[in-house]
Amino acid sequence: MSDLKLKQLGRDVLETEAQAVARLKDRIDDNFVRACQYMLACEGRIIVTGMGKSGHIGGKIAATLASTGSPAFFVHPAEASHGDLGMITAKDLVLALSNSGETEEIKVLLPLIKRLGVPLIALTGNPASTLARAADVHIDVSVDKEACPLGLAPTASSTAALAMGDALAISLLEARGFTADDFALSHPGGRLGRRLLLLIDDVMHTGDTIPRNAPEDRLDVALVEMTRKGLGMTVVTDPADRLLGVFTDGDLRRTLDRRIDVHAVSVAEVMTPNCRRVHPGILAAEALGLMDTYKINALPVVDADDKLLGVLNMHDLLRAGVM
Repeated sequence: MSDLKLKQLGRDVLETEAQAVARLKDRIDDNFVRACQYMLACEGRIIVTGMGKSGHIGGKIAATLASTGSPAFFVHPAEASHGDLGMITAKDLVLALSNSGETEEIKVLLPLIKRLGVPLIALTGNPASTLARAADVHIDVSVDKEACPLGLAPTASSTAALAMGDALAISLLEARGFTADDFALSHPGGRLGRRLLLLIDDVMHTGDTIPRNAPEDRLDVALVEMTRKGLGMTVVTDPADRLLGVFTDGDLRRTLDRRIDVHAVSVAEVMTPNCRRVHPGILAAEALGLMDTYKINALPVVDADDKLLGVLNMHDLLRAGVM
């Protein structure tokens, strides 16, 4: 098969699936609204179920719902009829996926779901199917044809079901007033979670890892401390450990431009007094914003009495994934 033919086949698949998704816009109707209302009113969890490819799509829909403010999980229908149905409570809701609407493993569950009295929402490609007729709400996700040239492998149909699941999840997200902060709480390991949840307390240098000098220390002594701690700066404190100033790589360049003898001058004479500082408990992303605004690479962290608690470096934020 020629390269040109392979490219055309790929384009044909994407065109078929794009048309299938585009046609779903007309299915965002009163049934869609009723499905959202049922899901918003659900006091328990949304139980998603489906067999085969529909099951894989259902697993993704459940994950999307759960991460956007609608507690949900996937239950395999074959396992449900062998004990897992006990995971469903009277406060839950069932979202069932089946392109044919005649999946035997799901049909077996219908009397049990009705006995529990939980709402049933169905996504099928056959409005006249057993599942569609048994559902409290049916959403039509039928397609004109599959992208598979044999018309056998679920392709356009599974894409359509996935897209409709996303439409439900995002509509619920908006209706619940779900925010970026809420999203971060359910994604603490992701980049957004780190930006919105990570505090400077979690990444700052403390104790012996802080480069520090007394104000009377000679500048060459301060440079040794800076080199040993490797943060590109040193903090100058008084005997009570209160912050007096900082001496940074930038200060060093300015000092050398003035041809000052590093063996004769004290660090207090060349430090930056009244430097920027932050208090513990602020977000690492907020500290990053301050560094960017004031074009600095490090921030001392102090308490309400200006006593030194730690030092935050730009590289710490980089390693923590905040940047």
